[in-house]
Amino acid sequence: MEFPKVVLYTDADGRARWRDEIVPLDQGRPQVRLSRLMACGGYQLRRSPPGFASDFHCTEQPQWVFVLGGRMEIELQDGSRRVFEPGQNFHSADLLPPGSVFDPRVHGHRSRQLGPEPLLTLFVRD
Repeated sequence: MEFPKVVLYTDADGRARWRDEIVPLDQGRPQVRLSRLMACGGYQLRRSPPGFASDFHCTEQPQWVFVLGGRMEIELQDGSRRVFEPGQNFHSADLLPPGSVFDPRVHGHRSRQLGPEPLLTLFVRD
């Protein structure tokens, strides 16, 4: 059994990209499969009101993003977009490349809240 993991990462050219990975569910019992235990560095909850939108930015520290309510759109520099709804998640790890100076025309992603409902998210740091 497997758990799908959507990853936002920094490619060799310094640009944010998406990739799909699989987390093995090789622990637990046959009726309840679990992943290995993963460390975490704490969590934060966020509420973003209707109309919220961020500028391009990089993730400061890798973290899981879980959408608890509302809808969240992530846009990359190439114009591609993904929408995440309640119950969906992704691993945000698009860090600024070492030695780089942030350039909003090249690095990172931006996010925005979609629709009439506030965006409720849970961030779990690696």
